[in-house]
Amino acid sequence: MTPAVIDDTTLYAVLAPFAAAVVAPFLTRWLKHNAAWPLAIVPALMFLHFTGFIGPVSEGQTFTAAMAWAPAYNVEFSVYVDGLSTLFAMLISGIGTFIILYAGGYLKGHPQQGRFFSFLFLFMGAMMGLVLCNNLISLFIFWELTSITSFLLIGFDHLRAASRRAAIQALVVTGGGGLALLAGFLMIMVTTGKFEMSALLTDPKVIKNSGYYLPIFLLVLGGAFTKSAQFPFHFWLPNAMEAPTPVSAYLHSATMVKAGVYLLMRMQPVLGGTELWTTVLPIFGGLTLLVGTILAVRQTDLKLMLAYTTVASLGLLVMLTGTSHEKALEGAVLYLLAHSLFKGALFMVAGTIDHEAGTRDITKLGGLRAAMPITFIAACLASLSMAGLPPFIGFIAKEVLYYGTWGWLEFWGLPLTITALVGNALMLVIAAAVALKPFLGPKVETPKHAHEGPILLYAGPVVLSVLGLGLALVASTTGNLLIAPTLASVSGKVVELDLHLWPTYIWGNVALYLSLVTIGLGIFLFTQLDRLRDLIAAVLKAIGWGPDKGFDQFVAGIVSFSSWITHRLQTGKMQTYMLLTFAFTAVAVLLPGYLTNSFPAMPKMPDYRFYEWGILLIAVLGLIAVLIAKTRLTAIVSLGIQGFAVALIFMMFGAPDLSFTQFMVETLSVVILALVMTRLNLSPRDHRKGIDIALTAVVSVAVGLGLMLTLLAITQQPFDSRLSEFFTEYSRSIAHGRNIVNVILVDFRGFDTLGEIAVVVLAGLCVLALIRVRTKPDKPEEAPASAEAPLAEAQTGEAR
Repeated sequence: MTPAVIDDTTLYAVLAPFAAAVVAPFLTRWLKHNAAWPLAIVPALMFLHFTGFIGPVSEGQTFTAAMAWAPAYNVEFSVYVDGLSTLFAMLISGIGTFIILYAGGYLKGHPQQGRFFSFLFLFMGAMMGLVLCNNLISLFIFWELTSITSFLLIGFDHLRAASRRAAIQALVVTGGGGLALLAGFLMIMVTTGKFEMSALLTDPKVIKNSGYYLPIFLLVLGGAFTKSAQFPFHFWLPNAMEAPTPVSAYLHSATMVKAGVYLLMRMQPVLGGTELWTTVLPIFGGLTLLVGTILAVRQTDLKLMLAYTTVASLGLLVMLTGTSHEKALEGAVLYLLAHSLFKGALFMVAGTIDHEAGTRDITKLGGLRAAMPITFIAACLASLSMAGLPPFIGFIAKEVLYYGTWGWLEFWGLPLTITALVGNALMLVIAAAVALKPFLGPKVETPKHAHEGPILLYAGPVVLSVLGLGLALVASTTGNLLIAPTLASVSGKVVELDLHLWPTYIWGNVALYLSLVTIGLGIFLFTQLDRLRDLIAAVLKAIGWGPDKGFDQFVAGIVSFSSWITHRLQTGKMQTYMLLTFAFTAVAVLLPGYLTNSFPAMPKMPDYRFYEWGILLIAVLGLIAVLIAKTRLTAIVSLGIQGFAVALIFMMFGAPDLSFTQFMVETLSVVILALVMTRLNLSPRDHRKGIDIALTAVVSVAVGLGLMLTLLAITQQPFDSRLSEFFTEYSRSIAHGRNIVNVILVDFRGFDTLGEIAVVVLAGLCVLALIRVRTKPDKPEEAPASAEAPLAEAQTGEAR
């Protein structure tokens, strides 16, 4: 179905957060933390705008809108609205509304709260652009903008070394993956000739049938895996919890870390279904799920526990997406929605506990139920959904994903189901620990007197956790309006869903049995949480090395290598710089011809007249004179012979103006260089070693040969006379000049000539500065008689 073209309102909705980012600091300066209320109106209105698409997209409609951005490069600021982009846009704007409110209470009194709001809105706008952009290049721009804005947010507390390290780590990992993604997009555009995502979706087999599927697949995975923290790139995401809690809640629930999952879901119709896709994604996704949950059990910091379960959840989503199985994809979409709700709520709960009690360590928390009843209720509701218990949306998602893994291929079905079961059981352990450990049991003295936070802090957790319950209670409506259109976008075909909160049958219901096993295993592991934590800690200590430490070693190696190569190349000698410049020039002009075997044919020797042979002989003799010159001054003077020979050639071939210019330039060059050489304190001869002279000779010959072949290749092409005809026709009528060469220099390329004159003037000033340098003064300067003497001399010099 061809997407319907809509007005520019959706484009403005994408850009609205950027406008809010400009206003936020000024509004915060006026209203302080209460600025969160008017600022939250922006994402709330965005949410309402995108809810208007629910009805049409649930009926299978799609929409596009575009405005010119860089038309010369086929880059448009365009949006593509379907089920997948609508769901993501609603999550980003809806959860973003409560994140803005939460940030108002969490950072109350912070001197940089306005700046924080600004960064948060930039982050929101980048993510909205990412999930809605239709043009591949504009999508990449917003993709990288999420990395940049997350760098600013993670490193917001820039006075702490841990914050700076986490921000740099996130930027390096996700930014590097973004470059891989750019290469993949460029290959897609070259291979298919399509620049819009909607165009790719209309012909989903075009990439699979091309010979470039493998590199495109690997490059796209490089971007998605780094952004969504798949093993072995998972280490940056838990470290990102160094950011203030509003950032963590937003980052982990609805924004940047879901970008890789969004990309894989978006590209599933185009790249999915192949043997490579259904092998690589389930393996790495399942491994990430297990690694994330195991490392989460090891932690005692609430935010770290939740951060590692985010890694695990992203692995689960990638694993399910990689199956390309309709039921597994349905489970992925359901779990995407459920995870966004319960993870956003739980991160805000963790931040509220830290804000009001002064610690996030569950071993130092207990008995907060009476002091923070609203937060406790929100934590319980969100944790029940995370644990996959009824009657919450997380339970429905778990049931459906079990149907998907168990009913997939005969070989992969069992290992994927076991992986999902173990991961979900450990997820239940973390959910129970987060909900119960801080609130139940005897009251523990905390660094701060714990009490319930203001409405700005608990509004988000309460609404998101209740939504996890409400969407499950109306499961059929949720499936028809939200899940079905999203699943249609991911699977590439229209699907019909019939979701139920409770299983429609019990006997033979494999998913229900697996859920019961998951709950039983999770409860047992929770009772053994302390032992399990000690066991995992011992294993990790025995292993020692990990990707996080490997990142530090990688960065240290890059710095060492950079230092080494800098000392080798930046020697402070002009000779080295010139040699390297010309060496790379030779490679640039010779290597392409060698690789493509496209060197031009050598021309036949023309029948020269005797005086033409004489001019060539003068040039050769001048070259020999330069090579055998005993002093630098002699070499400079001999070099002028080459220029005069070229000037004579210009004159013989009917270019007297050019010949005259060449004579003047060569004369002035020789005179000026000779004057400079007489004033500089240089050795009269070149004392380089033989190997240096040989290397220079090789590079010189290579550059000369390369330029000669390049010129031959150009002259052997058919002559295009359009430019000559243009100057001939318009030099008189437009520039009022009869001499075409002069008109070109003065009028048609006047700014270029002005630039050349400026370069010559600067070069002359540099030469003047060199001439005035005195490496050995004629007379040693006398030491000043007092401390005031240097100042007096400086003042005297200024007066002069």
